[in-house]
Amino acid sequence: MSEERSLNFIEEIIENDLNSGKYETLITRFPPEPNGYLHIGHAKAICLNFGLTKKYGGYTNLRFDDTNPVTEKTEYVDSQQADIKWLGFEWKNELYTSDYFDSLYEYAVTLIKKGLAYVDDSTAEEIAELKGTPTEAGKDSPSRSRSIEENLDLFSRMKSGEFPDGTYTLRAKIDMASPNMIMRDPVLYRIKHAEHHRTGNKWCIYPMYDFAHGQSDSIEFITHSICTLEYVAHRELYDWLIEKLEIFPSKQYEFARLNLSYTVMSKRKLLQLVNEGVVSGWDDPRMPTISGLRRRGYTPESIREFCERIGVAKRENLIELSLLEFCVREHLNKTANRVMAVLDPIKLIITNYPEGQNEILIGENNPEAEDKGGTREIPFSNELWIEREDFMEEPAKKWFRLAPGAMVRLKHAYIVKCEDFKKDADGNVTEIYCTYIPESKSGEDTSGINVKGTIHWVSSKHARSAEIRMYDRLFTSECPDAEEGDFKDYLNSNSIEIIKQAYIEPYLANADKDARYQFIRKGYYCLDKDSTPEHLVFNRTVSLKDAWAKANK
Repeated sequence: MSEERSLNFIEEIIENDLNSGKYETLITRFPPEPNGYLHIGHAKAICLNFGLTKKYGGYTNLRFDDTNPVTEKTEYVDSQQADIKWLGFEWKNELYTSDYFDSLYEYAVTLIKKGLAYVDDSTAEEIAELKGTPTEAGKDSPSRSRSIEENLDLFSRMKSGEFPDGTYTLRAKIDMASPNMIMRDPVLYRIKHAEHHRTGNKWCIYPMYDFAHGQSDSIEFITHSICTLEYVAHRELYDWLIEKLEIFPSKQYEFARLNLSYTVMSKRKLLQLVNEGVVSGWDDPRMPTISGLRRRGYTPESIREFCERIGVAKRENLIELSLLEFCVREHLNKTANRVMAVLDPIKLIITNYPEGQNEILIGENNPEAEDKGGTREIPFSNELWIEREDFMEEPAKKWFRLAPGAMVRLKHAYIVKCEDFKKDADGNVTEIYCTYIPESKSGEDTSGINVKGTIHWVSSKHARSAEIRMYDRLFTSECPDAEEGDFKDYLNSNSIEIIKQAYIEPYLANADKDARYQFIRKGYYCLDKDSTPEHLVFNRTVSLKDAWAKANK
């Protein structure tokens, strides 16, 4: 956005910290768990963390929070790295929480030696029951009184693999009457015999997020650990562990996560959609994943602009999906080449244009671009494909397209007049017969005829066929997570429409997989990864206007 904006609350904190000399260098981190693909909500966090160090100097680490070997995969690591780079950001250090497993283990031993952690043999159900309620204090576990020596011995034996999963946990010894439920002796380590994507079978005990996160921040000297509002209650534990371990005092700050209408953001729910075949994969163009948005034709510039527009707030709110669509329209309007594609074809025959004659016309690629985007050659002949909706047998009032006796301009070409049409046995119009005015050629028009309508077309002799995939919102509910019942009950059955045979300019036969195109009068499109030279496939990124808002007023 070109206009100046005021500082958000995190920028105010950072400026105060840097100006006061509290920190010489700003260091942030983006710490995704590699258990799924990143989505538009992560894009907001990425833009924030990397954007701050771009603005104020310093650097951002990429740290994979890989403390749960059951759900994490190298595939997810690779995809998350690719998404961050695609968005336009570079990290200084690629790190993993698993890099610190030895250090984290020693931190846990330090807490035990200080009498601040103990090994508990309570089951998960027993731990939950003893924790009490927000209005009732919890009760001490029978294991809480174990000696330091016994705790050190048991924790060492946990590490050596002596016990099966669920037998023991390591818990912090804090306050079972704390008004903050998280401070009621939280679990720091659990036993999990599972192969880790990086450390293999070296470890069978793994730190919980709350224990690993703050200590990893401290090891990396993170100055501002920025996370979403659900971690507000965890900040007290974050600070307590750093204080008791007497390590670098990283500080946590929370902002409102992105909630987007007609969308779910839970990686668990997105994984469910993938596993149950509701969508074709993590990069299905209907998914809110960064890879899905990229496949659909969104640009990194439009996503960064969207994140800039929604800003950084302290309160949760629901952002309209139409704002994201507006941002991509704004960017593509300036960058996408204009081309002609006919999605619902009907034949138009120009009866007075010499049969067998071909002509090359010149089309401007993008009148909105600073350099106009150059030009392209468009073949023209006496047989064209036009949109079925551009002809009306009995025209309505103020109808400016084709009808018996009516005249329109063919984009980049000539003015034609409808003389006749033909129907099949079912009464469907199959062919339209027109005459053209030779003196009306675009750019050279000397006919003196003015028409109000202009329609697009493709020469049938030169056209390439293509499959067109039209995408819409994945859910019919503005907030499917807030609805009663299963969130999948609100799936939009019309979220995809496939046009098996549309006709496109021959120019698009060599479409660039990274390019975006405006199909004139239809919307913005991009080449899909399923496309081959023999079978071209295009995805609609977004319509030219917000048709959803108009239809749902």
